[in-house]
Amino acid sequence: MSAKVIYIDLGLKEYKEAWDIQEMYHSKLLAGKDKNDSNAGTLIFCEHPHVYTLGKSGQQNNLLVNNDFLKKINATYYKSNRGGDITYHGPGQLVGYPIFDLEKLKLGVKDYIHLLEHSIIDTLKEYNISATRLEKATGVWLDAGTEKARKICAIGVRVSKAVTMHGFALNINTDLKYFSYINPCGFIDKSVTSIQKELSKEISTQEVKTILKKRIEHIFSLSIQ
Repeated sequence: MSAKVIYIDLGLKEYKEAWDIQEMYHSKLLAGKDKNDSNAGTLIFCEHPHVYTLGKSGQQNNLLVNNDFLKKINATYYKSNRGGDITYHGPGQLVGYPIFDLEKLKLGVKDYIHLLEHSIIDTLKEYNISATRLEKATGVWLDAGTEKARKICAIGVRVSKAVTMHGFALNINTDLKYFSYINPCGFIDKSVTSIQKELSKEISTQEVKTILKKRIEHIFSLSIQ
């Protein structure tokens, strides 16, 4: 029997509000861990207004602009408790927050991240975009291992008592100039891209959500409701 996961689409949501919602569902899942039900968590999809977030192992100097400039470009900045370094979220980018009980899914953290990457890679195949992993770097990349290597999806997670938080950010119709104000994920020698940039046309975010949700459901052996 497939583990059940509740799906929530928050639409456009401020980063801190979405973080608070994650914390709420994380706490609820922890509180119900001892119950013998098949609920394995919640999958949240959303977009954020322009925001930069720094992971707990990240370096402050990877943010290349000051507070005044952040205000000028209508962006905010938060220090997060997820793994990874600095990243950008904004309109046109699909952010996914799986709050999953890894014990119920019988997954370790590395396997969990691997399956997230797998879900994104399979989704991109639907658009004839060939994506892979990059050794010693989480996320999903195009032309990995070459001078043209560019990231299309960032991943940064937190796991507490075997329950996940935070997740992935897939660039669909993202304004990529916002990445020029940071060293994305701490890299100074690699660029970022989006589905729109790769295909030279705007893509339906709703369509990508539908495909990706189905891929996550299949790859994680879930029943998403």
